[in-house]
Amino acid sequence: MASVRYVAIGDSFTEGVGDELPDGRVRGWADLVAHGWADATKEPVEYANFAIRGRLVWPIVEQQLEPALALKPTHLSFNGGGNDMLRPRADLGRIVAAFDRVIRRCDEEGVQLIVLSGANPSPQLPMGRVFQRRGDLLSARVVERLDEHSGIVRALNWPDRELSTPGYWSDDRLHMNARGHHRVAARVLTALGLEPASAWWSLPTLPPGARVSTGAYYREHVGPWVRRRLTGTSSGDGREPKYDSWTTFEPSGA
Repeated sequence: MASVRYVAIGDSFTEGVGDELPDGRVRGWADLVAHGWADATKEPVEYANFAIRGRLVWPIVEQQLEPALALKPTHLSFNGGGNDMLRPRADLGRIVAAFDRVIRRCDEEGVQLIVLSGANPSPQLPMGRVFQRRGDLLSARVVERLDEHSGIVRALNWPDRELSTPGYWSDDRLHMNARGHHRVAARVLTALGLEPASAWWSLPTLPPGARVSTGAYYREHVGPWVRRRLTGTSSGDGREPKYDSWTTFEPSGA
C-alpha cells in the first residue's frame, strides 16, 4: 500500500471541468496534484476523486465525505460553496458549517485535511461585483474558522489576482482552463511542502480562440445555467465520480 493515499471531494472545480483532454475526459488540478506528488516524492500515490460538477456544499459533504473517508486516506482535500454563492439567497453561515463538519470528521479519523478556496471568476462574470463581495465574505469566514484549528493545509486561490485574469479561464468564464488548473495544482503542492514543476505557475498562454460575442455567451452559457435553476436540475445529474476507488499514480520516471 502506498504511503500517500489522497482523496478529493468537491464540485466542478475539483472534478476538473475546463481542463478537458483530447479524449473528452476532464483532468483538473486534483489529478495534477496526484501526478506531481508522485513525481516530487518518487513514490506511487494512491488517488481517488469523488467530486461532481454542480454540487452545492452540503450535498458534497453528505454524499462524498463518508465514502471518501471509508477508503482510509492519509490526506483529503475539500472545496465547496462556489455553486451556493451563485444562488440568490446564499447562506454564508450554512456554508461555513459544512467546512466545520469536514474539519471535525477528518480530525476524528486522523486524516490530514487540505482546504482550498476556489479561484475567483468575478471580474469576468455578469453581476461580478455581487459575486466578488460574497466570495470575499465567505473566504474571510472560512479563514477565521481555519485559524481555530492547527495543522490544516491551506491552498487559498481566491486572493490570487493573477489567477483571476482571462488567460486562466474557459469560454464559459466560470471554470478554469488547463493553465488555471495547473496554477492551482502548483499552489497545493507548495502548501504540502513539495516542489511543483515551475512552469505550472503560469503555462504559456493558450492559442486565442474566437472570443464569443456577448450574445453568444449568454445563449451558450448563461441561458442553460438559468434553465437548470428554473427546472431544479444540475449539470452533475446522473454523473458518477471519476475515481471512486484507489487509482495508482506512478512517478513519471518510474
